[in-house]
Amino acid sequence: MLRETHAFLQEMIDGNLPVTNLIDSDFTFVNSRLARHYDIPGVMGDDLQKVRLKAEYNRGGVLTQGAVLKVTANGSATSPVLRGVWIADRLLGHEIPPPPDSVPAIEPDIRGAKSIRDMLEKHKSDSSCASCHRMIDPPGFALENFDPAGKWRDTYSTSRNSRKSAGDRAIDAGYTMANGDSFKDLRGFQQLVLKLSLIHI
Repeated sequence: MLRETHAFLQEMIDGNLPVTNLIDSDFTFVNSRLARHYDIPGVMGDDLQKVRLKAEYNRGGVLTQGAVLKVTANGSATSPVLRGVWIADRLLGHEIPPPPDSVPAIEPDIRGAKSIRDMLEKHKSDSSCASCHRMIDPPGFALENFDPAGKWRDTYSTSRNSRKSAGDRAIDAGYTMANGDSFKDLRGFQQLVLKLSLIHI
């Protein structure tokens, strides 16, 4: 996964590619193992290869790469806060200050008793939290379809086995940006960010 990100960034430098590729791109670098993890067919061999991305692969840009998705999760559950802070700070240029000492951290409920969205809504009722979460939550939720290891998922699994259970909950990756624009999924988020980026470049 790290080699993918290194190769991707090197390609951007060597080709003098637009910085918008960090948010969305039509290529990445994978070998056969990483391609299977990403559900990208037709890749053979252990060496990294540049591949063209189709919309159905749900990949594009650094923010969808396994190295980023894995390091911004806690190993057993995803956290829209961790991922949102990383993207807001490292990719979107919004400096996020540390939370006030008096505010407890949001811990994901891995048993699925409460949704992380519900917990964050309660958390944001504190005015000292709301201003930062306007920047943190949209990118964090846009990536909720990626599990802690960066694999695409459509539901939160409530069962221990990997098969889909009747109790699984569908993932809602939509949110409203700080400027009032809304998106329904990862692709919508990427398009909104690219639109804003092109305005400011």
